[in-house]
Amino acid sequence: MTLHREVEAVRRIVWRHWNEHGRHDLPWRKTVNPYKILVSEVMLQQTQVPRVIEKYKAFLRRFPTVRALAQAPLSDVLQEWSGLGYNRRGKYLHDAAKMIVDEYNGNFKEALQHSLPGVGPYTRAAVRVFAFNEPHTMIETNVRSVFLHHWDDLCKSGRHIQDAKVADSQLVPFIEKAAEDQDPRTWHWALMDYGSHLKKIHGNPSRKSAHHAKQSKFEGSVRQVRGAILRELHAGPSSLRDLRFEADRKDEALAGLERNGLIVKEGRKWRIK
Repeated sequence: MTLHREVEAVRRIVWRHWNEHGRHDLPWRKTVNPYKILVSEVMLQQTQVPRVIEKYKAFLRRFPTVRALAQAPLSDVLQEWSGLGYNRRGKYLHDAAKMIVDEYNGNFKEALQHSLPGVGPYTRAAVRVFAFNEPHTMIETNVRSVFLHHWDDLCKSGRHIQDAKVADSQLVPFIEKAAEDQDPRTWHWALMDYGSHLKKIHGNPSRKSAHHAKQSKFEGSVRQVRGAILRELHAGPSSLRDLRFEADRKDEALAGLERNGLIVKEGRKWRIK
């Protein structure tokens, strides 16, 4: 079936931006290794690209293969992860590596057919697209931004409701049509780069999305306390008495880290699990 003219127009814009301004040198775009792509995708969740680049390189120097990561102590993994935030992601990546090695003998294609810790529908599709060049529908913040930015043009048929929040299910038909007959890997790179560009010059189009949630302030948050606790424990077990945060924030952070399996208490001291 022929694509709608509006979808074809968006596709031309995306490819033009890719050819002229695409981020062709990102390190995870120079590999089809599924392990390295999984590392990049988990790191890029809720963390900006410039912060990820050097951490990605350092992480792979320390853990160059999925087996190396699976065999490493969690404390080493979290130490290398430090600075990226949301340390639970590092633990999930470590747990996923162990499962891929222990249960699937390192076979990513087989492993991705099953549930893996911290690997949701988007991350699973991203590894399949970028490692194996398989066609999958991927929706993340940059892809969503492209189609939300062009939403009015795409909905010239009259289905658009003014000022309504747009659900991903409404975007999927346009996303799928635009992806038809395109190289899956390069097309999604192009989409993401164009979406990132749109957010820089038009604010965040994802605010039109029914799935948009504003990120909470970091300063003074439990996230900040969790990070401080882990940094302290990288030096060894500690009672954390000298960690100067409000008691309720500190208790909440400790409880969350323990619940997530990141730390344990032995006697009066805490340590990384």
